[in-house]
This record gives sequence, structure tokens and C-alpha cells, in this order.
Amino acid sequence: MRQDKPGVLLVNLGTPDAPTTPAVKRYLKQFLSDPRVVDTPRWLWWAILNGAILPIRSPRVAKLYASVWMPEGSPLMVYSKRQRDALAARLDMPVALGMSYGNPSLKSALDSLMQQGITRLIVLPLYPQFSCSTVAAVWDGITQVFAGYRSLPDVSFIRDYAEHPAYIAALRASVERSFAQHGKPDLLVMSYHGIPQRFADEGDDYPQRCRDTTAALTAALGLGEGEMMMTFQSRFGREPWLTPYTDETMRGLPAKGVKHIQIMSPGFSADCLETLEEISEQNREFFIHAGGTKFEYIPALNEDEAHIAMMAELVNAQR
Repeated sequence: MRQDKPGVLLVNLGTPDAPTTPAVKRYLKQFLSDPRVVDTPRWLWWAILNGAILPIRSPRVAKLYASVWMPEGSPLMVYSKRQRDALAARLDMPVALGMSYGNPSLKSALDSLMQQGITRLIVLPLYPQFSCSTVAAVWDGITQVFAGYRSLPDVSFIRDYAEHPAYIAALRASVERSFAQHGKPDLLVMSYHGIPQRFADEGDDYPQRCRDTTAALTAALGLGEGEMMMTFQSRFGREPWLTPYTDETMRGLPAKGVKHIQIMSPGFSADCLETLEEISEQNREFFIHAGGTKFEYIPALNEDEAHIAMMAELVNAQR
């Protein structure tokens, strides 16, 4: 009789191996070569990517990574490993960490689980809100690895958890701690990673899943109209992305009388370049320079106990 042995694959986006131009260039090349991320015709995009984007962006991005690099490594990697270890301590099954781009690769993570004899794979992409550019890329990556296997496990794939009660409760507790420490702000801003508006027009329900999270958290906090707003960050390229843009919002809020804000990025399960540098540093400067007086960034859930308990609940529901 075939043994039933489940295992968990945690997946996040990925990160360079080092805050150096060569490492960042390798990482960006893999990331930006994925058609799920950039769907420009390959012949055109290949020339743009290799001829302009990688040579220009890699040194600049490397400096940004260096500004947030931790003694143990990239923040995303550090927090992701802590999540893996904390989740493994809660579960009686193997837990592996893989990245869609960079190391540890999805293949190395899946190989590790299969070598431990798992027969059932539970995939938990660490993206609370589904998007074709993130969660679907995880699906693609796993199927590419499976193409080289003779035997496959049963697979349970957790699409997202945008409204899961335990996720909302963990976010609420995080916000309430910040309010208690810094005082209630004039406005709570929830900044999500953006995607091209075209992706949404073509069927990606990511914007709706962000709205679902925002509505659930707003209700859990008991916030009224005007006490919260949702924005989108990290746009890339020239075509329109989801709006309102976080950076433009930061520049405009002080003129509207909003002098104290707290900002969080609920779409990021672990702090990374986009939260620690783009939000906590760049957007703080935009807001203060425009006349704001108080700006606090609420960290991602990272290895918070309530966050790990939520992951365990998601996994156990698939057993």
C-alpha cells in the first residue's frame, strides 16, 4: 500500500545572493525573463532587457539592497528561513523553502521533499492575494520541475488567503500594536505591490483580492471612512499600473491635512527591499518632504507567532 506522507513547500519570490551588481544582475535577468512578469514579445524584450535594463538597473538596485542587507543576508531570505523553521517546529511533516527566482530554487526544495519520501505535496505560496505574476508563476515553476520526475506526489495548492480570519487577525494585532506605540494616525495606508492595469483587464483578480483584504482588515479594526486608504507601489515600465500610486499619494497627503500616517504592505509576507527601502525610506522622504510630520512603517508579519499559526492552519486544512 502506498504510504501517505505529506510535505510542505513554502514559496516566495526570491532575492539576489549578495548585494553586488553581478548577483543582482543574475537575479533580475531570471526574474524579468519570466513571461508571467513581463509579457512583452520575447524578441523585443530580450534586446531591451540585456541592452538597457540590466546594465542600468543592476548597479543601482545593488546599492539599494546593500542599504537593507542584514548580517545574516537578504531580509527576504532571513525572514523566509525563519518562517520555514518556525512552521516546521509546529508541524509533524517536512517543510522546505523554495524561491521562484534565485536560490534556494524550487527544484532544490522539491528534490529535498521527494528525497524525504513525501507522497503528498502541500504548496503554500507566501502571497496573501493571488496574482498571475506571482502565484501563477509558482504553479508554472513547479510544473517545470515535475516535468523531469518519473513519479509525482498528490498536490494541494493553496491559491491565496486574502480574507482568511487568522491572517486578518494577525494583521489587526500588528496594526493595534503600532497604534498603541505611536498613537492612532490621521490615516492608515495599505500599500500593495502593483501590477499592470492590463493584467487586471485581462482577468487577473488581484485588485479584488487586495480590496477583500483591505475591507476585512478595516472592519476588524473598526475604522471609519476616511481613516484608511489603499494604494499600489513598485510600478515598473511605462504602461499604466493599478492606482492610486503609493509614491504620488505620499506626496499629496500633507496638502490635504494628513500629517501623521502609518503605512503597511499587507501583500508582503516578509519584509524585503520593497518594504524596507521603498516604503520605509523612499516614501517616508516623499511624505515628510511634502509637509508630513509623522510617518511610521508597520513591519510585515515575518515570523510573528500569529503568522506562523495561520500558516499551520492553512496547511492542516489540506491534510
